[in-house]
Amino acid sequence: MKTVGLIAGMGDLPKAIAAEARAKGFRVFAAALEPLADRGLSACVDDIRWINVGKLGEIIESLKSSGVKEAVMAGKVPKSLLYKSRIIPDLRAMKLLFTLKDRRDDSILLAITKELEKDGVTLLNVTDFCSDMLAVDGVMTEGRPTRDELKDIAFGWKTAKELGRVDVGQTVVVKDRAVMAVEAIEGTNEAIRRGGRYAAEGAVVVKVSKPNQDFRFDVPVVGPNTLQAMIEVKARVLAVEAGKTILIGKGDLLTGADRSGISVVGRRSEVD
Repeated sequence: MKTVGLIAGMGDLPKAIAAEARAKGFRVFAAALEPLADRGLSACVDDIRWINVGKLGEIIESLKSSGVKEAVMAGKVPKSLLYKSRIIPDLRAMKLLFTLKDRRDDSILLAITKELEKDGVTLLNVTDFCSDMLAVDGVMTEGRPTRDELKDIAFGWKTAKELGRVDVGQTVVVKDRAVMAVEAIEGTNEAIRRGGRYAAEGAVVVKVSKPNQDFRFDVPVVGPNTLQAMIEVKARVLAVEAGKTILIGKGDLLTGADRSGISVVGRRSEVD
């Protein structure tokens, strides 16, 4: 049985990816990043090793010693750890950081991908293991956006794509064709809360993939916590990119959105 590696960060996505990989006949070895990965991941994989998120060398050695030639990176690893955490990178991680021209998400993740490749581990597309969780084109909830909200989606879409183009973030919060908040280092959910407070209520949240998105990492993901943040600020619409956004617990997410009066819309970009 072929083994696939799982480099697991925060959230429920690593568990969902593990379940899909096992259903496809893979044995799953997880390098679970402490203190981020969910402890419940142990029950979802065949073998697991808990490794401090700063220990890049140990992460790579664990994959190699487990016979992993191909791996998936899933779950958020907040970049804020670099600035406010007591986590101390190991020598390999420090060398990697010193070689970076900047600390944009893509710069860091591409460098990690190259480090993996040096040791014979190829990073696979996350979407290879979550096809059933991808957003589809069109309105996915019973509730539909109004004409004005559709205009907000179109307005926010262009802004979000520009954010992605310069690798700042993937989410914007808008209302009445005005930007309430853009996502930066704080992440999607905090951007929603911040923008929602300015909007008072009725905000439209738009989340897209980056132009020329690398589906090996940093794929747009929304889940229960995203929905909860929207409920807290009485946001009205969530628009995501069809075929390029993962919806964690898709069925439950859409049911919860309907129950909360939130419309969820998938949209395809005409030009990336």
